[in-house]
Amino acid sequence: MTRPEEQCVLAVDVGGTTIKGAVVGEDGQIRHSLVVPSQADDDPVKAVRSLCRRLRDDALALGVTPAAIGVVTPGLVDEVEGVVRYAANLQFRNVPLRALIGDDLELPVAVGHDARAAGVAEAVGGAARGLDNFLLLPLGTGIAAAVVVHGVPVSGATASAGEVGHIPVYPGGEPCTCGQRGCLEVYASAGGLARRYARAGGTSGLDSRAIADAVATDPVARTVWDDATRALGTALATLTLTIDPARIVLGGGLADAGALFFDPVRDALRAALAWRTPPPVLRSAFGAQAAQIGAAVLARREAGLPVPDGWGAPEQVPPTD
Repeated sequence: MTRPEEQCVLAVDVGGTTIKGAVVGEDGQIRHSLVVPSQADDDPVKAVRSLCRRLRDDALALGVTPAAIGVVTPGLVDEVEGVVRYAANLQFRNVPLRALIGDDLELPVAVGHDARAAGVAEAVGGAARGLDNFLLLPLGTGIAAAVVVHGVPVSGATASAGEVGHIPVYPGGEPCTCGQRGCLEVYASAGGLARRYARAGGTSGLDSRAIADAVATDPVARTVWDDATRALGTALATLTLTIDPARIVLGGGLADAGALFFDPVRDALRAALAWRTPPPVLRSAFGAQAAQIGAAVLARREAGLPVPDGWGAPEQVPPTD
């Protein structure tokens, strides 16, 4: 039975399609979760605020007391001011999330970037545990990275560090929604892979997981898969030469394909780093929950609560492939 005096934190991961909320206990394990559409009522800000209130009420109903809330989003996030400067998929522009949610819940609020928060989770209890210098790339609808240097997630001069999805990997290649051509995101994101497969004549409606399953028998699937893994390996080589990470961690749907994905990515990285040893490339320990657990870590820090090494670690760490 849950002790009435037990404290928890609330963690919210805002995506372009859904908003995922969780009540996270003192041990770092998720006690309760909620998922709602982020475009409800055509007002994503309203949807986020509504979920946060529901999450607080659910926590109290469970008999735990929220100490703080962490909310993470994509885009350009000013973590000091608690403002989302710009997030295209959410139609956010200069949204003062910390002030809004703080007024609603009367709790301390930490606002962060989703990829950087995922990197925090992997550093505390995941595949980058114990490392001060590493990269995390969640490969989802788009591609961003957590760049951790000397133990600190780098946000950059304009809060836009880690937008690696727009590294040009095929100069003069296919157009990207950002206005450039040949961006990594066009080829190696889950969304980009599905779009390229459909345009090349593949079966309509297949997602990245289904395309991975078809690689052995479908020449179109094999072609776009090879393009994706080669593009990612090339981009990781550029990042390795720039940042010199001790480890690269990959998450998202493509990483779930295991050796089919990791082997050619590692081969492409190795080939592009002819004169030096490549860093190990491992699978995320938290998978799709990495940003949520990172948001919970940010919330605990905001509340002045300890975050011991290993906090929130999954009970079963996935194979490193």
